[in-house]
Amino acid sequence: MTLANLIPPLTSAKEVIPSLRKDGFAILSAQDVADIAKVSQADLGLLTSFWDDLPRDPYLKDGGRYRFRRHSSYEITRDALVMVPHRAHWQSLDYNALHGGIERWFEPSQTKLTNDPTWQSLLKGMTHLLSSLKPVTTWFVEAHQFRIDTTDGIGRPTPEGAHRDGVDFVAVFLLSRVGIKGGETRIFEAGGSAGLRFTLTQPWSLLLMNDERMIHESTPIQPVGEHGYRDTLVLTFRSCGFQDSPNQSQQ
Repeated sequence: MTLANLIPPLTSAKEVIPSLRKDGFAILSAQDVADIAKVSQADLGLLTSFWDDLPRDPYLKDGGRYRFRRHSSYEITRDALVMVPHRAHWQSLDYNALHGGIERWFEPSQTKLTNDPTWQSLLKGMTHLLSSLKPVTTWFVEAHQFRIDTTDGIGRPTPEGAHRDGVDFVAVFLLSRVGIKGGETRIFEAGGSAGLRFTLTQPWSLLLMNDERMIHESTPIQPVGEHGYRDTLVLTFRSCGFQDSPNQSQQ
């Protein structure tokens, strides 16, 4: 599944589940994302303003200042969406060799965002879609708001390199690209060498992956002028509880 150019090969709405089942991934247009969420593209676009208010990530081990983020967690059972008390984001070293093994307490997602009907419809729509592929009573969902900027001349969307997240499915939404080059997405089969590379450019387009089958990364970004940034939303879906530190703390 190697592709020479960087135009993402979009998956049609009716082929999303077959593509996830056969290839381990699907790439959706913004319109298909809106249809899954049962909202309009304009409604999705209104959520993007919340990415202008993200605190700097204090945990970057490379000393960089290029990443800003917020975090929230949910339990979603059919149409019942419950935002759980704010918790640390934790990954084992098996999945994140750079930042794994530590509890990372990011600032919570904004209340106006988490109360927004469009936001809630997006989360529920995604779980409905995934449940048609893998029937699950309750999905444990983490939402990560990211902004990568060029403060240091270069920004690294995935400083840990090519990786898996230790969940069932990962959804990466491209919200905006402003004044940058780079930010190419690369995905690889976990059990082989075949891969695909492309650049998401349409606001609210989506890469959806089976995390057990696919490894992913995004290349660094650089400014084309004085300053630039790339905004994404990453949702992870797990069927057997959240990933928590063995020495879980409370804040």
